[in-house]
Amino acid sequence: MDQFISAFLKSASENNFQQLAKEFLPQYSALISKAGGMLSPEILTGIHKALQEGNLSDVMSQIQKAISAAENAILEVAVIGQSGTGKSSFINALRGLGHEADESADVGTVETTMCKTPYQHPKYPKVIFWDLPGTGTPNFHADTYLDQVGFANYDFFIIISSSRFSLNDALLAQKIKDAGKKFYFVRTKVDSDLYNEQKAKPIAFKKEKVLQQIRDYCVTNLIKTGVTEPRIFLISNLDLGTFDFPKLEETLLKELPGHKRHMFALLLPNISDASIELKKHFLREKIWLEALKSAAVSFIPFMTFFKGFDLPEQEQCLKDYRSYFGLDDQSIKEIAEKLGAPLADIKGELKCLDFWSLVKDNSIIAQATSAAEAFCAVKGGPESSAFQALKVYYRRTQFLNIVVDDAKHLLRKIETVNVA
Repeated sequence: MDQFISAFLKSASENNFQQLAKEFLPQYSALISKAGGMLSPEILTGIHKALQEGNLSDVMSQIQKAISAAENAILEVAVIGQSGTGKSSFINALRGLGHEADESADVGTVETTMCKTPYQHPKYPKVIFWDLPGTGTPNFHADTYLDQVGFANYDFFIIISSSRFSLNDALLAQKIKDAGKKFYFVRTKVDSDLYNEQKAKPIAFKKEKVLQQIRDYCVTNLIKTGVTEPRIFLISNLDLGTFDFPKLEETLLKELPGHKRHMFALLLPNISDASIELKKHFLREKIWLEALKSAAVSFIPFMTFFKGFDLPEQEQCLKDYRSYFGLDDQSIKEIAEKLGAPLADIKGELKCLDFWSLVKDNSIIAQATSAAEAFCAVKGGPESSAFQALKVYYRRTQFLNIVVDDAKHLLRKIETVNVA
């Protein structure tokens, strides 16, 4: 980040953006996670072209277009499975809800899904999980099923089973493939299988061997029914951090479009330090883009006064990060209840709750810097760009790091209670 912003300022002061254009793509590639970034190839090309031409207004416009697309992305996920397979539990887990929550999907051993049912994510209303009828219902017909459920609206399909996948599952997967959509086989309740196997064979039991047997059985069964190279993900809805759920997360992120990838990353639950770091990686990319956009905007005289990163925006930024990592007020209250600890004690352990303690600085240096920032904003140019780019980058990064540390702290407390 420092290297690229320095290069931006040097190029701006010399009115020569050719070198900056050369550095943009390598810098961006090094920044994004292994699951990919939020910028589409078209947006990347647009920013690169604008930098080559020294068109800062277009740089700002292209970045804002990408950020708006990510923030307003609509994501619709179809989940298909028989009653008792853990389909509703899977949906609730991705929505961060317990089975007894008012907005949770119905969980039961009898068929509760006779028609498609939408479940909005409680924090991201543009993300909808669709609970679809299983392939074993009397009205299932592979040739007409996708049209009946409106397949074109869904970004991808999750086909769930708690035992073996049926011929109907395989037929449906082929129809989904023919329609140009992605599908993933999820084998649930592997924790129950392991428990039963260990109870039945306590001496011979080997966890990895049993998991491989489950995987091989599913793969072999699907190949026999005509599915080529099926991808199977073994999960436990009661403990998403184990087994293949992290691999499923990474696969889905890689195969979604960039703007929807960013949205999906934000809604993923904090199941491990790795999942928290993955979400952090996506937000670091956005911070980098916000800083570059701010540098471009602030080059224009007076624009900082209209579009600067002022205190109200900083406070909202911190609130957003808290929400992304499950540290909003309601989530903290629920965690305290889960831990059986006083809410005040839990809040006292978190640094991200006191915005003013994070931004307050009454030193003479801070006051002088503020005056210099205002002076540069009037003139615009590279000095103003420097102030705003660094301010946006370092303040957002400060907030992000503090929230991530707090999220990991609470995760460790929850894990300790679960183990006990």
